[in-house]
Amino acid sequence: MTLAPGTRLGRYEVRSHIGTGGMGEIYEASDTELERILALKILPEEFASDPGRMRRFVQEARAASALNHPNILTIYEINHDGPIPFIATEFIDGITLRRRMSGGHVGLMEAMDTAIQIASALDAAHQAGIVHRDVKPENVMLRKDGYVKVLDFGLARPTERHDVSTEAATLVNTEIGIIVGTASYMSPEQARGQKVDARSDIFSLGMVIYEMLAGRSPFIGATGSDIVASILKEQQPPITEFLPDVPTELEWIVNRALAKDKNDRYQSSGELLND
Repeated sequence: MTLAPGTRLGRYEVRSHIGTGGMGEIYEASDTELERILALKILPEEFASDPGRMRRFVQEARAASALNHPNILTIYEINHDGPIPFIATEFIDGITLRRRMSGGHVGLMEAMDTAIQIASALDAAHQAGIVHRDVKPENVMLRKDGYVKVLDFGLARPTERHDVSTEAATLVNTEIGIIVGTASYMSPEQARGQKVDARSDIFSLGMVIYEMLAGRSPFIGATGSDIVASILKEQQPPITEFLPDVPTELEWIVNRALAKDKNDRYQSSGELLND
């Protein structure tokens, strides 16, 4: 159910419906106490009544709120108004990377700047022990002032090399074998339902960079299953087929990020960022 403008959730007042995310409805709202504009993510009723989905909803807030980085969406609080749970976040005045790419060719310098900011966000998350698991153009916002923001840590999982809560550790241990993420941007190990780490995000970022440069995904197919099969078995076409003047070094960087064996990829997003 879409909330009407003027609806109050605690101290927040809904202004307008922005869109629908992977786990809920997004609204522009005003904080009546601090007098600022923000965004509210609200779970639909069927999500709120599902304990597993609720854990993921809470986990998104915990994961993202622990990160303090200019390229990561800022979480203000997680709360509920009666039976309605919500996350209050900063409001981003901009468009998704997906919308930007659908509006025309992304230039080389713009693509590199966007890639650098995404890699910087992922490096901060990975150093905090958080794997995003769903890096894709829909989860990247481009602000009007040039800042890039990575959104939606709802699929994030703490890595095992860091201390995590009992609840988080249970999620890590019991969800091996369950495919989580978006088929078009999954790493091979993620597509197989195997345990993933920061190198999986690096593969997904490689796909995003490739798509910005080439104007198409490196792995295509008629269905999600076909795309997954392509990710697992096929080699991506050279970027130069679609962008002949791409620097050789940049294509090498993307190809290394897209190595099917995670041991052949960049071992950290910081390493990729440096290159």
